[in-house]
Amino acid sequence: MAIAIHQVLATLGYGDAIGNEVLGIQQVLRGAGYDSEIFVQTADPRLEHLTLDYRDLADASHPDNILVHHFSIGSRASRVAYALPDRMALVYHNITPPEYFVDIHKELVQLCFRGRRELALYRERCDLALGDSEYNRQELEALGFSATGVLPVVPGFGHLSGPANYMQAGQYHDGWVNVLFVGRVIPNKKFEDVIRSFQAYKKWFNPRSRLLLVGAHSGFERYLTLLHQFIADCGVSDVHFVGHVSNEELTAYYELADVFLCASEHEGFCVPIIEAFHMGVPVLAYAATAVPATMDGAGVLYTDKDPLAVAALINAVVDDLDLQARIIEGQDAALDRLEARDFEGTLLAFVDQLLATPRRPHPPVAFDFWDQGQLAEELEAIKAYRPSAFLALPAAP
Repeated sequence: MAIAIHQVLATLGYGDAIGNEVLGIQQVLRGAGYDSEIFVQTADPRLEHLTLDYRDLADASHPDNILVHHFSIGSRASRVAYALPDRMALVYHNITPPEYFVDIHKELVQLCFRGRRELALYRERCDLALGDSEYNRQELEALGFSATGVLPVVPGFGHLSGPANYMQAGQYHDGWVNVLFVGRVIPNKKFEDVIRSFQAYKKWFNPRSRLLLVGAHSGFERYLTLLHQFIADCGVSDVHFVGHVSNEELTAYYELADVFLCASEHEGFCVPIIEAFHMGVPVLAYAATAVPATMDGAGVLYTDKDPLAVAALINAVVDDLDLQARIIEGQDAALDRLEARDFEGTLLAFVDQLLATPRRPHPPVAFDFWDQGQLAEELEAIKAYRPSAFLALPAAP
């Protein structure tokens, strides 16, 4: 029987870093002759045709196969992968510390807490643990994973290569300075700090400027509401939440941007920074978690979040064309180094390493695991379709 190398993850998103990496891995594996499918709990409707349901993974499982398990949060797909006999390579995309979501998203607080706790269980389950950045690999090592490595994020830019759609973005093509940030509207990305710095820039340096915030906010409506209240309390104008956009629209916003400003406090990699490099937008980013490694000596890193200090940096970059040119030259060089990484060769070398290593004993799995999985599915159905009955159930011990 030929060895198959399948991937499993909770969600395959459209246009996000994990989704792009999953599709890239599948392309490499199939190109190398391996049978390779993607098993998920959920997928963006635009990508569903590329996936299979995670519950079908049991039928595709075999002790000689390899599961590439993308771990970004605890999930039912993860627990099924744990129980199967296949060899496992875990790819860790980092889990945001749950404290960022307190009073914002109660369910996500629980999921992140449980996900971080669940991750530790895979020390005895996986044969190889890979971070998609050195920062993530170090976290795995600190948790006690014995065999670790880095499967680098080498983002493709095909989604930014098509013609730009200016249907919405065209209104901002008017000679004003456009400060841009791209990222999901979630608390760890510290949108309030971006807004503070922009307010100082607009007030003290350039009133003809605006802030464009591009990214989905679904599930984080409470945080978005708090940000709107914060904007009203500050009295700052010309802050625009653009929301989720198509690839063609995203291209337009990058083309319009004069500077990319990131204040995020927790990133496993931060692909939008690299997208900004690719689009020739000078990047200013707060030096936290994986961001300095992602910048790789390029762009402008700052460690002082004082709004006036950041505003002065924005002004220096926008006003000094020679400085802009030097920053973009450095970003181009960093991008060349990133794209020169042999993603295909690195991935296939890890596969060879896995196949050449004696497999670890499979940790014990409860005798009623599959029955418990079925009961969990039924409970989820009650929660979704009969919420009053779900609330009437006795509390968990």
